[in-house]
This record gives sequence, structure tokens and C-alpha cells, in this order.
Amino acid sequence: QVQLVESGGGLVETGDSLRLSCAASGRTFSSRVMAWFRQAPGKEREFVAAISWTDGRTYYTDSVKGRFTISRDSPKNTVYLQMNTLKPEDTAVYYCAARYGAGRLSTAGYEYNYWGQGTQVTVSS
Repeated sequence: QVQLVESGGGLVETGDSLRLSCAASGRTFSSRVMAWFRQAPGKEREFVAAISWTDGRTYYTDSVKGRFTISRDSPKNTVYLQMNTLKPEDTAVYYCAARYGAGRLSTAGYEYNYWGQGTQVTVSS
């Protein structure tokens, strides 16, 4: 019904920047929340940032506040994650997720209905 495809990951050095993209296709709706999660090897999946599609409200986990920015391009059904001042601890597979039928900027992965395949971000020290 809805497909999410992430792109933009890569290998960078500490302090560099990357912009991740997540393109949604299929039967998409404007009333939704989209978010970014990440998971490092051997660690639990963690919430990074979320955005409301209707009003643009955003929410970030403390570890990325001031460094990462989530944004949306509604006509293109695309959400972005601008990552600045990257650190080795940001190394992870980054996943795009979408939540339909609710407007809360949830940090819980199980509350999201659709997921992309992930894109690898590696930050060298």
C-alpha cells in the first residue's frame, strides 16, 4: 500500500554532514507522521526525529538536537534528515517510518505502520 525508500547514506568523517531522503510512494495520505529511527550493530533501535505532515511539527531525541533537522517536501512525498556535525556514535542503519491514522509525534517504533529498508551511515573517527 505504501512504500518507503531511503537514500543518501554513506561513509563520512567526524564533523561532516549528510542528508538522508525518504521517498514515499503508493497510496499515501497527507494526514500522517513520518520519522527517522536508527540501529547500530548489537544495539536496540532508537528514535531520532519525527515530523507531522500536516502542520510541520517536529520532535528530536536529545542526542541529535541542534545537529539534525527533519523536514518534508509534501508535493514530492519526501522526508529528509539533514545531519550535521556527525559523530562516530551516529554510525547506524537509518530507517524511515510512517504512521497513518494518528497525529502524535511518537518515539515508539511499534506505533509506526510502514518502514523502509534502511540506509547505512558510517562516521569514521
